[in-house]
Amino acid sequence: MNVLIIGSGAREYALGLAFTKDRNCDKIYFAPGNGATTKLGENLAITDYDQLSDFAISNQVELTVVGSEEPLTKGIVDLFRAKNLTIFGPTQAAARLEGSKSFMKNFLARHKIPTARYTETDDPKVAADFIETLNAPIVVKADGLCAGKGVIIAQTREDARAAASDMLSGESFGSAGRRVVIEEFLDGFELSVFAITDGESFVTLPACQDHKRLLTGDLGPNTGGMGAYAPTPLANSLLIKKIEDRVIAPTIAGMKSEGTPFEGVLFCGIMVVRGEPYTLEFNVRFGDPECEELMALLETPATELFFKAASGRLGEVTPRFSAKTAVGVVIASRSYPYNTSKPAPIVVEDGAENENAHIAYAGVTNDGDRLMASGGRVMVCVGLGDSVATARNNAYDLVKKVHFDGMQFREDIAYQALI
Repeated sequence: MNVLIIGSGAREYALGLAFTKDRNCDKIYFAPGNGATTKLGENLAITDYDQLSDFAISNQVELTVVGSEEPLTKGIVDLFRAKNLTIFGPTQAAARLEGSKSFMKNFLARHKIPTARYTETDDPKVAADFIETLNAPIVVKADGLCAGKGVIIAQTREDARAAASDMLSGESFGSAGRRVVIEEFLDGFELSVFAITDGESFVTLPACQDHKRLLTGDLGPNTGGMGAYAPTPLANSLLIKKIEDRVIAPTIAGMKSEGTPFEGVLFCGIMVVRGEPYTLEFNVRFGDPECEELMALLETPATELFFKAASGRLGEVTPRFSAKTAVGVVIASRSYPYNTSKPAPIVVEDGAENENAHIAYAGVTNDGDRLMASGGRVMVCVGLGDSVATARNNAYDLVKKVHFDGMQFREDIAYQALI
């Protein structure tokens, strides 16, 4: 089977790694890929989705997997399906669960799915009035896509009003912030829970915990994610059952009832408050860096899982995952997440990667035969082990064997599981 993976980050690299382990996978294409995905397959310099679908037809691509959110919200699945191509991901209409936070919150309300009290508006006065009804801290979100950075946790009402005003004026996030969601702050711990669905049935993957803040100790600004681990011992079987019954199942049923069946990966951002799950957000693709850990644990052939989910036959497969734990530590460039960074050569010590530690590359390019850190999140060092502590040690041992100018990383990934 020939496979096409859409995207360029460590998430897509991790998906590619999973397919390389599958003897049913003949060739992998990446569009566009990054400087390291050429080790796994062929990068394509095709950005037009119509041309990409024609390439898939001409090159007997039997499965396309969409890694990133933007192509989904722009309708790549609809276009590929119109040409009878098998593609894993939701339609443009279903992708509104991520593409519009207003749509998502109103959907949760319609289907009585637990979430924080909120309002959504494009009126600064409505925003300010609602803020006055809340106790700080207060959550202010841009409605549209902001690459995981459109959320402000304001520590005072004044800060919340200022954040909402900046978003609505277009100053903070451009057109993505012209409508905002303002909601009460839920005090608990977060989980990333992923379900693969074919629009009817679903399977829940091992629960993950992401670390969004830039700095050790959960300090600094929110980022796209500085590390993650799976499975987390914070999610016992009772809690997972609550999430399935109260969030995942009603979401899949609700999307179907509204005429927009959801197929692909449903990423549920969950806040657990005194043992009860509340929905913070939905994403319509694998999280990054959570995907890197989940793919490291996947034992079912990737072609089988994704192809059957994309062709309405998910009930024919029961995904198997390793009993080990995976911990991923993101190494970012010097100026992340504020600015771009000057490219820097990467040195990985000989023998650094082994059966219990590997790298998923993201922000890298090639300069001749040198791999360069080109900015943003550069890579994820993934460690495997029989316990969280062992997996984390393996991940950080690998981090110590990676070198480039300006590299930064958190030193406490998975800390909540080790307290």
